Amino acid sequence: MNTNKIAITLGDPSGIGPEVIIKSIGKLFSDKSSLPIIIGDTKTLEKTADNLNIDIDFEIIENINNFENNQNQTIKVLDNKKYSKTNFQEGKNSVEAGTASHEWVELATDLALSKEVDAICTAPINKESWQLAGFKDIGHQEIFKRKSKENYVATMLVSGKLRCMHLSTHLSLAEACKYVTKANVERAIKLTHDHFTMWGFNKPRIGVAALNPHASDGGLIGDTEEKEILPAVNACKEIGINVTGPHPADSIFYDAINDKHDVVVVMYHDQGHIPIKVYGFEESISVNLGVPFIRTSVDHGTAFDIAGKNIADPTSMIEAIKLAQNLSKNSKL
Repeated sequence: MNTNKIAITLGDPSGIGPEVIIKSIGKLFSDKSSLPIIIGDTKTLEKTADNLNIDIDFEIIENINNFENNQNQTIKVLDNKKYSKTNFQEGKNSVEAGTASHEWVELATDLALSKEVDAICTAPINKESWQLAGFKDIGHQEIFKRKSKENYVATMLVSGKLRCMHLSTHLSLAEACKYVTKANVERAIKLTHDHFTMWGFNKPRIGVAALNPHASDGGLIGDTEEKEILPAVNACKEIGINVTGPHPADSIFYDAINDKHDVVVVMYHDQGHIPIKVYGFEESISVNLGVPFIRTSVDHGTAFDIAGKNIADPTSMIEAIKLAQNLSKNSKL
């Protein structure tokens, strides 16, 4: 049996990442078809497991290939021991936490790019800690884009049956509306089609959301649909992509939940985030498209206010790891 290696980054060690990882791994790797490799600080993991009264044995490895499957039932930790004497204070920003969490994401990205792991799953980092540590990267996506040298990296949110691929994410609403152009929409549809095909979907059914209410009511409420979105949809149809739209945003998500679309291409941040989080807030996770490897992530932050209190919900991490497992088994990336 081939064993897929899933690299799990610890995230900010002062946040809830260590807790949700500890709560998740015991439930997900019993079939031995996937092997978790945590990239981070073993001392933080051991401390967290003790606080949770969860019995887990950790094995430090210095190289990604320094083991044979998982016969001894230990959780492998890729740990250079650089931070073994660092006291990461729970719930606090720090240069140390920012430096460590950034290093772990960099390492995971290198391993994914070199095909030494089959997928990476990331616990949350803290952007303020990264800034304190002097890094220009705003978040994970900037590291992936920089190291893979890809020009276009996009975000898809997933919750159960609902998948929302975002045309844009962190733009103001005014700028997001300007971003809805034929070229950008066409590029997003093609990227979505390519990734879903590589993930094992046969002619993925892509629904494209409108920007304006009622898909503009034939031009009564704007003309973006006629001038930008519909031409992009038609251009993609002409090359064999199974895509429809633009569909009114007040109905397309209901249709997707009821299996009429495999994925919805949405026009801006809140158009996709709101239905995902209403449909299944705890189960929502993030996936990157446009990078040459599989990356899933929790759809929540470091939650410093509850760090160390043993009340963090691991559902998003569980779902993120499960999706990384499933995609890595079927992927042609």
